[in-house]
Amino acid sequence: MTNPLWQGQLDRAKGMAREFWGELTGDQKAFLEGRRERMIGRLEAKYGLNREEAEKEAAQWLERQ
Repeated sequence: MTNPLWQGQLDRAKGMAREFWGELTGDQKAFLEGRRERMIGRLEAKYGLNREEAEKEAAQWLERQ
């Protein structure tokens, strides 16, 4: 079991890299996947959620938008 804070930081970093790659290549899908990954990472780090819980919270938030 990994620490949610560390996992969250790792997921945020992966999301930032994906966002950057999407911008660099003009790939909108990669950019948006990076944004989603960063949001999940923030939820994991800030609220101590595991990956599945953070993904659920992100999906619920996106549905309300």
